[in-house]
Amino acid sequence: MRFTSQTSSDGVTEQPFILDGTPGRDDLPGVLWTPEGATGPRPLILLGHGGDRHKQAPEIVARARRFVTEGGFAVVAVDAPGHGDRPVHERYNRIATQSQARMAAGEHPAQLMAEFHVLVAQQTVPEWRAVLDAVQHHLGPAPVGYWGVSLGCGLGVPFVAAEPRVRAAVFGLGGAHANADQAARISVPVQFLVQWDDERVPRDQSLALFDALGSAEKTLHAHSGGHGDLPQFETDDALLFLTKHLSPRGVDVPEADVS
Repeated sequence: MRFTSQTSSDGVTEQPFILDGTPGRDDLPGVLWTPEGATGPRPLILLGHGGDRHKQAPEIVARARRFVTEGGFAVVAVDAPGHGDRPVHERYNRIATQSQARMAAGEHPAQLMAEFHVLVAQQTVPEWRAVLDAVQHHLGPAPVGYWGVSLGCGLGVPFVAAEPRVRAAVFGLGGAHANADQAARISVPVQFLVQWDDERVPRDQSLALFDALGSAEKTLHAHSGGHGDLPQFETDDALLFLTKHLSPRGVDVPEADVS
């Protein structure tokens, strides 16, 4: 894990990094945000970005900074394959082009998105687990949470199902086509976000994914509006939820201020 720079502003230290690839895999670019001047282990949140976005998309940076300043968390985000600073992935680009053609011919995007998410998750699950290894080696071991919607949900469900270090997760804007089996393996507390008029993920598929989650503690937050209309105040609820589940006794995490 090689940090390439470091800047601090408004109480947040931002450190872009490169996680060196293993043979046959490209290097993985990411960003780590921590409270300025903080030392020692603290709960960590992995943020999954949306499709056609990247690790430093404005909404990812804004959410990361809030989690750091108001929750005291460390936060990490990495580019999904073919996104951000990662090289063009010919196979994924080909699938995306084929999907656009099929949608133009009248197919609903939900099934096409699911097929893509299943394929990409085969690569991202081990990558993200390696990121956690590297960040926890740098900061020290502490509880881990996950936040991701849309593509971040499609890739996040199989990741959380496979990663025992994750203690709580926020998912949303995803359906059961791809991830029902993996969702059934998840037992940690989950907050699940649904846009009632989502034009990309049918409502019944979102509800089916929520139903498939094996968690004994799971909460559904539903809002009117389309795929891109998720209310900003859901970040407030995510802060409270993640603080509740990731701040054990003995770890110095300030109480979240969402007033």
